[in-house]
Amino acid sequence: MIRLKTLLVAVIVFGSIPAFSQPDIPDRSKGAASLYVDAVKARMLDDLKQEEALLKEVIQLKPEEAAPHYDLSRLYQKQRKYDQAEQEIEKAIAQDTTNLWYLATYADILESQNKVKEAAAVYRELAAKEKFNKEYIFMAARLYEVSGAYKEAVELIDQLIQKMGTEELLLLQKQQLYLRMNDLDAAVKVAEELISLNPQDERYHLNLAELYNSNNHPEKAEEIYTRVLKEFPDRAQTQYAIAQYYKGKNDIRKYDEYIRKAILNSDFDDETQASILFSYLRELSTDSIRKKESVGITRQLADLHPDNPQIIYLYGDVLADNDELEQARVQFKKAVSLDPSRFIAWQRLLFSYTERNDADSLIYYAEKALRYFPNQAIVHYLHGIGHFHKKAYAAAAKSINRAIDMQPEDNRAFLADMYSVLGDVYHAAENNDGSDEAYRKALELNPQNATVLNNYAYYLALRGIRLNDAEAMSAKSLTLRPDEPTFLDTYGWILYRKGDYAKAKEYIQKALDKNPEADGTLYDHLGDIYYKLNDKEKAIEFWKKAKEKGTENTWIDKKIQDGKLYE
Repeated sequence: MIRLKTLLVAVIVFGSIPAFSQPDIPDRSKGAASLYVDAVKARMLDDLKQEEALLKEVIQLKPEEAAPHYDLSRLYQKQRKYDQAEQEIEKAIAQDTTNLWYLATYADILESQNKVKEAAAVYRELAAKEKFNKEYIFMAARLYEVSGAYKEAVELIDQLIQKMGTEELLLLQKQQLYLRMNDLDAAVKVAEELISLNPQDERYHLNLAELYNSNNHPEKAEEIYTRVLKEFPDRAQTQYAIAQYYKGKNDIRKYDEYIRKAILNSDFDDETQASILFSYLRELSTDSIRKKESVGITRQLADLHPDNPQIIYLYGDVLADNDELEQARVQFKKAVSLDPSRFIAWQRLLFSYTERNDADSLIYYAEKALRYFPNQAIVHYLHGIGHFHKKAYAAAAKSINRAIDMQPEDNRAFLADMYSVLGDVYHAAENNDGSDEAYRKALELNPQNATVLNNYAYYLALRGIRLNDAEAMSAKSLTLRPDEPTFLDTYGWILYRKGDYAKAKEYIQKALDKNPEADGTLYDHLGDIYYKLNDKEKAIEFWKKAKEKGTENTWIDKKIQDGKLYE
């Protein structure tokens, strides 16, 4: 018999095979050994088709050899032809039952086909053929568990325990297997064994309590939780587990007490504390009373870890959510100074300055953020908002256009908002063509954007053009948000521009009724309407209110003085 495996080793170890073109059809005049060498060469040249043809030729000549079947199996496995790979590896094993590599490959091929129980049996056979190979036993146990053969998996875990000793992970795995078998008594015995091996580790006591609690034995669970709390009251794991226990019983007062103790417990590292706090804060977000109490616990954790940017950011976030904006800004600034790469902290800091009177701060911090995040569309957008508030329209348009260029089109709603603000900027800069185009794109992206519909309609009305289009857009905005005072005013003003003064008065009066604290614009509009309705006295009355409330109309003083409409 030709020793093909020996020949293969010799080829690999003692010399490289020169690169030369392989024939399309195997040379039948060659012997099996020579053809096998050619197959190896084809493999090295990554010529899989030629390798397959040569291996089949070798098998034809020497069907009793195991190695060609093994190599052909590996070739099929590489090509994901698992049925053929399985057939060839079975032939290899039939020829050589002692080769462990063949068995390992067989198990791997079976697992690739989701034949997990069969693969587990092969790994088990492999383990039996060696004195002790824990990797094979682990693999077999895992696959038995996946296949639902829990009893077989337990037997293998017991083998490992017998050979390796009582290790924590093995016992915990065994406990889980018993639970999958619905054998609570056996799982409890394993938990008690863990306790006997580690009597001063509260985790194992809590593990037993959780077993009872999760399997409808609340009395036994409460007894153990009480004992653990008495023996290990200051340990973080105890406090956290007790908190979850009370949460399950819907005892919110006790839950809050112990979860807060756990959050502040130095047994946990700062990352764990932050993670628990984050989850806790999410729970409180829908409870207005407890939400206010979240400020205190977050402040305490921030005091414990003044150099942890994640915790400092969380503190700022909680302050902002509780309307303590100035203090929130302090924390956001601290967070970005500790870790300038924390984008979410920059974002919250910038959004805290979006009011008109904070424009200088918004521009300043946006420019700082852009040093670290030059490709973030939202930062350019907010930078543009700051300039818009400062009436620096050219700078605002430049930043917002840059944001639009960077914003992915899959977020159509946000892109529409960007175009909407760009329309506002161009309108303020008296670039009507630019404004119209920006609003058109905004509505193309989001036809249901009520604010864009309203603003575009209003600006058309101010210019006295396309009033029918303006009326249609304004009417649509009111179907989306019927009681919005600004939208009612817009619709009324369009009617005014179309000469329907009585109906215009109805809508603008309705807008004032909805918002008596409105600025002077609505009062100014109503004064103009009364003038058109030949009620000069009422017109002057409302113009005076407009001046008192504040209006940007530069003709307001002359209108009051002359008792005459100027447009």
